Amino acid sequence: MEIKILGTGCAKCRAMFQLTEQAVNELRLEASVVKEEDILKIISYKVLGLPALVVDGEVVSAGHDLTKEEIKVLIAK
Repeated sequence: MEIKILGTGCAKCRAMFQLTEQAVNELRLEASVVKEEDILKIISYKVLGLPALVVDGEVVSAGHDLTKEEIKVLIAK
């Protein structure tokens, strides 16, 4: 599983990255968690808000501050 956090490096994006890493560890998933800060790559996902959460190439959330529990639900699907 590949999980990407799309963001420009703001505090919300960094927080989502940390929460996502924690969620992956707590769920004991084999997944890579990557920060994507390249604006051209972010634009290719056609998201209207940041931070965005991408699981295996699919945008599952954009523009929302998610809790760790919400992230767990989204990545466990």
